[in-house]
Amino acid sequence: MVKSDERRDVLIDLLADHVLAEGLSASSLRPMAKSAGISDRMLLYYFKDKAEVMGAVLERIAQRLVAMLDAHRAPTPLPVIALRKALLTTVFDEALWPYMRIWLEVASLAGRGDPVYRDIGAQISRGFLAWGAAQLDSPTPAGRAADAAGLMISIEGALVLRSLGLQDIVEDAFRGD
Repeated sequence: MVKSDERRDVLIDLLADHVLAEGLSASSLRPMAKSAGISDRMLLYYFKDKAEVMGAVLERIAQRLVAMLDAHRAPTPLPVIALRKALLTTVFDEALWPYMRIWLEVASLAGRGDPVYRDIGAQISRGFLAWGAAQLDSPTPAGRAADAAGLMISIEGALVLRSLGLQDIVEDAFRGD
């Protein structure tokens, strides 16, 4: 690896830490660069523009989240209800909540029509959809795809409700699982 590539990789980690701590709304180039100990101009030496910075940072955040989720992964595929229950417990853990807050911000910006966040969000979503599908014990590939989509919808909905302070509704909805 070239030294500038190594430095870029270290910067991405520092910037990801900043975004997780401060959120996307507080992550313009200047505060992000300051958190990494460099100037905003130097930051643009490593990245062509803010879109590239945010793409790299959100990809790193997603990689970290996948590693955290993998730590809770069942040794064998699970039925959709069991996987949903396990994932709800995991994603509502306080250690993962900063990641979920960032995800909600990405979704909000994408919903407002921001093409950068729409593209990044779609890419990350498809990755998590595939991640979930790989853990499902479904009888057919079509069933696995449908179960994975339903799983994603239920987890995403639960995240929105929790962010609104309505975790009791989530608990009521999945009490029978």
